[in-house]
Amino acid sequence: MSEDAWKPPNGSWASSAARRRNMQAIRSRDTTPERLIRRLVHAQGLRYRVAARPLPDLRRTADMVFRSAKVAIFIDGCYWHGCPEHYVPPKTNPGYWSDKVTRNVARDRDTDQRLIEAGWMVLRFWEHEPSEECVAQIVAEVRKRRGQRL
Repeated sequence: MSEDAWKPPNGSWASSAARRRNMQAIRSRDTTPERLIRRLVHAQGLRYRVAARPLPDLRRTADMVFRSAKVAIFIDGCYWHGCPEHYVPPKTNPGYWSDKVTRNVARDRDTDQRLIEAGWMVLRFWEHEPSEECVAQIVAEVRKRRGQRL
């Protein structure tokens, strides 16, 4: 089917066939920053669950979960989670995408609150933050909560 002939279905979020392909290709897990941080944390001797639900009844997953220490790690993408430094509002279909990011941010705050109320430590990092600094915070918090020496 030619791109000119493609028409978005009623109510579709895609403004064109090319945009639809682009958005469908974006990963929700195993992003480059996540994989790098996981590799560095693993090298420090810590083991974790990947893309797991910290709370079984909460339909949300953390990028890394340390169950015994009750630490949930989120590595947030600058666009999808509204980074104050790097978020740029979209030029195409701005109403839809800006609302989507706003809903994502609200869901992130709700997730944080629910986990904190359940006794979890929530650590959130932006994808642009230096991996070594993120890993140092993760390792320190997990070891502290497990009662291990740093």
